[in-house]
Amino acid sequence: MHTSALLHLLQLASPSLPIGAYSYSQGLETAIENGLVNDETSARDWIVDTLHQVMARFEAPILWRLLQAFATRDAPAVAQWTECFIAARDTAEFRAETIQMGYSLARLAADLKISDDALLNLLQDQPEVPLPTALAYAATALEVPHQAALLGMLFSWAENQVLVCVKSVPLGQVSGQRLLLSLRPELEAASQHAQQLADDELCNWSPGLSLMSMQHEVQYSRLYRS
Repeated sequence: MHTSALLHLLQLASPSLPIGAYSYSQGLETAIENGLVNDETSARDWIVDTLHQVMARFEAPILWRLLQAFATRDAPAVAQWTECFIAARDTAEFRAETIQMGYSLARLAADLKISDDALLNLLQDQPEVPLPTALAYAATALEVPHQAALLGMLFSWAENQVLVCVKSVPLGQVSGQRLLLSLRPELEAASQHAQQLADDELCNWSPGLSLMSMQHEVQYSRLYRS
């Protein structure tokens, strides 16, 4: 990877990217509240299960398809996978999360003027922009290789999950970094799996996670928006 592409990837995956990722736990806060996640081992189990059962089977494969669609300026494919992702958000919180973060990243990318008009029009033609669509657009505009962009998204997601555990279980900083380091082979495997799935193999069936999200919507005390 060229140095410029690597730096662009680091910027996109950075927790300082102003899209509000830090304010979401994606159901993890309820798992902590219910005692399902209570130490480093159970935190790793939760993250690994979600990574392989949800991220690698649906969110990452859709990002992979959106990266290809933006790269080839395939407007129907961009619209198809954008609509598919939004339709698959099965709780109010999950839907609001991806739309808010997608809007924020799309607005940031437009303000930074990182692409030509044709590519930007592909993004702006979408009635609603979820996070994977905005991320695929930004990665394409910044010429980040597809495999690197996919790994960057997965790492950014995992890092945010670890940070939730560090703050809310709570885990120590060393424990959090040990946990994040241990996820490297899992992230690599998830990335490879996401690239190999056919369209009819994509699946977002995760009833346990959906229930956690629904419970979070009415949870009395909470720090996160999902």
